[in-house]
Amino acid sequence: MDESDHTEFRRRIAVALDTPDREQFRRWISWFGPRVGVLKVGLEAFVRWGPAAVEEAGAQGRAVFLDLKFHDIPNTVRGAVRSARKLGVRYLTVHAGGGQAMLEAAVDAAQGEVAILAVTLLTHLDEPALKVLDLEGPAPRRVENWATLARRAGCAGVVCSPLEAAALRRANPAPFLLVTPGIRSVAAEAGDQRRTATPSEALRAGADLLVIGRPLTRAQDRQAALDRIGAEMSATDL
Repeated sequence: MDESDHTEFRRRIAVALDTPDREQFRRWISWFGPRVGVLKVGLEAFVRWGPAAVEEAGAQGRAVFLDLKFHDIPNTVRGAVRSARKLGVRYLTVHAGGGQAMLEAAVDAAQGEVAILAVTLLTHLDEPALKVLDLEGPAPRRVENWATLARRAGCAGVVCSPLEAAALRRANPAPFLLVTPGIRSVAAEAGDQRRTATPSEALRAGADLLVIGRPLTRAQDRQAALDRIGAEMSATDL
């Protein structure tokens, strides 16, 4: 399989630009921008630099994923989504736990210009953690229920761990998007995430977009890390 095949798969990578260092942020944008399909701006960068972080990422001509996980009353979320839409982002996250009215308000404010992605369960949460939160029961069942809620509300897709992706894909066929964080190459450590998988496992399960942060941004050799992940993705039997 040649480099062009790897490039096609790398378009399905969203690199998480999580750093408090502005110069590091800019270096990552400059390096990853030409090499992957999506640049993800999260809470850390947005809280520090606001819309400028989105503008810098968007200047590379790649899709920008603004990952702020809105969770508030419907009217507040409507206004926040409207503001994000004006920034020109392609993807935007809200919490599925905000309920149907909130999700519908987000979709309405997006006006088809922004793909609203409903976050189901964060990947650091496992069943013991859910029990402490008085959210007992199997994590996959909760994810499936919230994904159904998101689809009915008109969301473009959901953010889920790769462990739930296969069941969600069976119940929610394309073009409903499945975006999976918690992606680790075969050789990488899981870090603080619990519900993780390799790139090939996530793709086989039906994921459309893989969110990858530290395995790429903190790699000693970013090119080697990206090549390895691209190779793992390209080798997937889809």
